[in-house]
Amino acid sequence: MAGSKILIVEDDPNLLSTLGYNLRREGYDVVTAADGADALDSARREKPDLIILDVMLPTLSGFEVCRILRRDMTVPIMMLTAKTEETDKVVGLEIGADDYMTKPFSMRELLARTRAMLRRSRMAGPEPAAGKTLKINDLEIDLARHRARLRGATLELTPKEFDLLAFLAGHRGFVFTREQLLEKVWGYDFAGDTRTVDVHVRWLRQKIEPDPHRPRYLVTIRGTGYKLEG
Repeated sequence: MAGSKILIVEDDPNLLSTLGYNLRREGYDVVTAADGADALDSARREKPDLIILDVMLPTLSGFEVCRILRRDMTVPIMMLTAKTEETDKVVGLEIGADDYMTKPFSMRELLARTRAMLRRSRMAGPEPAAGKTLKINDLEIDLARHRARLRGATLELTPKEFDLLAFLAGHRGFVFTREQLLEKVWGYDFAGDTRTVDVHVRWLRQKIEPDPHRPRYLVTIRGTGYKLEG
């Protein structure tokens, strides 16, 4: 959304300049940082609406920056990585990143994802309307406070894990494909990487299921997608 503030954290000056130029052309207010320590200072001082965060940075890695920011900020984070190993992508999503892109990437796709992430973050909350507490057996999801509890204990969820859980809980028993979840939870109206959904499902199961290998709540419907039961 034009006028939103975006923090770009990238130590490659050419890529930093290119990203800044294209995002400013879209009408965004752009703030930049070239290392991990500066990224933390800029994020806390500028309070951006979105952070585009490179993994390989001086002083602190993008992973460390993301982990520290997630202690007290819910700002959407898109990670950039030059590596193609699945483990890097999984680590980024596990510590709280909302999405990732692998270099080299299409500027058109980055701009599309940026619009989708900002649009989603501006919404009051995932469907259904906020203000309710959804209860599924021992699981309670407080949409107004953006908080979930299991058997009375507060769950430590990343913002996107909460969004996914709340959406599925609000549509309990309905099956959604990965593509539908990318659209409904991530806000993408284009073909995104469905592995993002799978990783978030995997880590969400680690937090809500008694036995993540035999899920009772978040169930896979083979050949189709996922649904929440209970």
